[in-house]
Amino acid sequence: MTFIKNYNPNNPGVVNGQFMGLPFKEEDAHCVLLPVPWDVTTSFAEGTATAPMNILASSYQLDIGDHAFPETWKKGIFMVPSNPEILKWNEKWRNKATQIITAWEEGEQIEESDEWRIRLDDINRASEKLNTKVYNMSKKYLELHKKVLLIGGDHSTPYGYIKALEAYHEGFGVLQIDAHCDLRKAYEGFTYSHASIMYNVMNDCPSVTNLVQVGIRDWCPEEEQRINDSYGWVKTHFMHDMVQRIFEGESWGDQCERIVADLPERIYISLDIDGLDPANCPNTGTPVPGGLDYQQVIYLLEQIHDSGREIIGADLCEVAGAGNDWDGNVGARLAYKLALLLLD
Repeated sequence: MTFIKNYNPNNPGVVNGQFMGLPFKEEDAHCVLLPVPWDVTTSFAEGTATAPMNILASSYQLDIGDHAFPETWKKGIFMVPSNPEILKWNEKWRNKATQIITAWEEGEQIEESDEWRIRLDDINRASEKLNTKVYNMSKKYLELHKKVLLIGGDHSTPYGYIKALEAYHEGFGVLQIDAHCDLRKAYEGFTYSHASIMYNVMNDCPSVTNLVQVGIRDWCPEEEQRINDSYGWVKTHFMHDMVQRIFEGESWGDQCERIVADLPERIYISLDIDGLDPANCPNTGTPVPGGLDYQQVIYLLEQIHDSGREIIGADLCEVAGAGNDWDGNVGARLAYKLALLLLD
């Protein structure tokens, strides 16, 4: 391809509106980064709606070298512009959701109020509309046989994409790297809450065969009971147990071997950046002390690839938004790694 021959990967990144300043057009790229600028149901710190912009801006500082995939970038990575319609929806409905969240925090009986229930219904319908939009956007690229890396936004955003993947894959597992289980039912009354994404996948996505969670260190009794009652459908590697094994002499490599063994042959990777230690994501929406080291995550992802498993899709969510340069830096590097995994 002429445009690759004319592209010098040793030069500084050109601010050309494309991830890392790469030279690819949409039709040339085998991997598409799909932004979903939405954080309506975020329950603590907002701002992840502008994470795709932050990741893009930070990506120009990345070097292209990768020891595991030195030539894979040549297959093409293209970042779709953030959808302005979704941005408008987010601004409208985030303001309304914030009022409900504040009322919950002030002890109001939301579920007993007709007025609050009407507002909740409106936001839930808006979330359904967003899910349909994401489904259709994802389906467009899947029909073109491209790999899709969804860039959130909060962790509710991949639902429509996972639903779209069901049309192409009869059975696949989900690897969730996260500080939270996200197995709450309609958290704060929001059916498609960022804290409910895996509950919704568990109940509404019949093609998903199992869920493997890594890095969990913040959960409620409802979620723990749901894990225990899942008959092994959910396998959770709690951070406390993982760290204890390391303290007692077990290597991270041995732990990764156990995690990979829990995964089926086809998997979807859902990476909520708060699964990492907050040193890597200090301004994410709901940071939790502890967490995975950046290199631990990279090692785990490479071990999954080396196991021969097929990675059919992925998302990266909860990166802090515009103005948080360090978060964007780490997010851009994780996005690049995920894109390479999808391409190889």
